Amino acid sequence: MNRFDYARPASVAEAVAAWEPGAAYLGGGTNLVDLMKVGVLQPARLIDVNRLPDLDAIELTADGGARIGALVRNADLAHDPAFAAAFPMVAEALLAGASGQLRNAATVAGNLMQHTRCPYFQDAHSACNRRQAGAGCAAREGDNQSLAVLGWSDACIATNPSDLAVPLASLDAVVEVEGRNGAREIPFGEFLRLPGETPGKETALEPGELILAVRLPAGAAAFRGNARYLKLRERTSFAFALVSAAAALRMEDGRIAEARLALGSVAARPWRVPEAEALMVGQPPSAELFAQVAAAAMADARPSGDNAHKIELARRTAARALSLAAAGTPARMPALPASPFGEPAHA
Repeated sequence: MNRFDYARPASVAEAVAAWEPGAAYLGGGTNLVDLMKVGVLQPARLIDVNRLPDLDAIELTADGGARIGALVRNADLAHDPAFAAAFPMVAEALLAGASGQLRNAATVAGNLMQHTRCPYFQDAHSACNRRQAGAGCAAREGDNQSLAVLGWSDACIATNPSDLAVPLASLDAVVEVEGRNGAREIPFGEFLRLPGETPGKETALEPGELILAVRLPAGAAAFRGNARYLKLRERTSFAFALVSAAAALRMEDGRIAEARLALGSVAARPWRVPEAEALMVGQPPSAELFAQVAAAAMADARPSGDNAHKIELARRTAARALSLAAAGTPARMPALPASPFGEPAHA
């Protein structure tokens, strides 16, 4: 690990002022520190934001929205009873990610800023345009079975690993940030970027900007009765998704009044297709409808290597997630250990 400066600011203003090119903000550190240890990231300065005031609150609003502070720990958000009841899909996604120990340390902002788990990005000795512009993409001719089938480019075929990002995308979340030019808000659909020719620019953040909070808009809780997050992975716990889907429906008189669908681990950001969602509006839920919607959501998919199977896997995952959502948010979800809807361990 390289030598670096360490700063512990007492306010957001001090944190932003402490940033300089080559610096990095440190929250839970569950991704950043690991990458520093293996030489993938080498920040010249770490700015520890863990003690900044007023960034660790969970606020539910009367209009059916919420504001989640950047330093809220993933476990605290998932296990907050009021939040899990209002936004079960978000809580389910959080508990589907990582391990209990990591969820206790990881922050909401850090979860959104985590880097891809593409093995060639994670290996400092492999060619990776995301790490070093112009270096090439070793994944294009390498082990790419789990990589992108949507939105990829010749420069990068990595996927985004965040579980949390998928339901946030489906619910039209907003990211509140502050930098040297002041505060601003970034729609979540614009926050994570597709690679294009500049895969190193992973987010819409300007240099030195700090995430303050994530906000769910008014009315987001209206989906609470029919919302699910479905994650397919190689083992039940502590594994990143091969494919995931966040599905949410608002039902009226047995028909779908409003629908949301986002797919994870198929691209460098969660994938939404509004035209596919629109197919469900006014329709009664059915397996045939959901298969049509899933096909529309994946219509632009194409393999980036030896991963054509992910296209069909994503279609089936999307259709299954929609069927689960249509059945209603259950009181208990035994499919996932430590689900917020499961019985307590002592029961």
